[in-house]
Amino acid sequence: MTNGTIVAVAAAALLLSPAVVLAQGAGSATAGTGGSAAAGGTSASTLGTGGTSTGADGSTGSSLATGGSAAGDKTKSRSKVNETGQGLNGQSKVMAHDGGTFSKSKTKTKVRDGEGVESRTKTMSHEPGSKPVKSTTTTGSTTGR
Repeated sequence: MTNGTIVAVAAAALLLSPAVVLAQGAGSATAGTGGSAAAGGTSASTLGTGGTSTGADGSTGSSLATGGSAAGDKTKSRSKVNETGQGLNGQSKVMAHDGGTFSKSKTKTKVRDGEGVESRTKTMSHEPGSKPVKSTTTTGSTTGR
């Protein structure tokens, strides 16, 4: 190793040291759910995901994304994200129907700044003459702080 290489390695180590210390004091959480339902010529899918983190200095950052799609003769779709002052709430609802046959999916995701994330997806499909098919998926994560 030349002196220039040793100096470059030492400088890089010094520059990276504060980042390592900050990373050790930080907490983060991520979670998300998604689901699909299909019956006859209809289908519906939604997805929601979020994350939050806290730095060693106490600053927080949060994000949330949600969306969905539906396919069939008649479809409805709605997605929204709201800021609550304590975090973010997001919801996506989609539905497709063709007469008595339908598919629907709904995802709700909540992000609490610096604390955690929760997400739940419910799906349902139905064809006349048969029992509805339902599913629920829930997940969550905390920053551990």
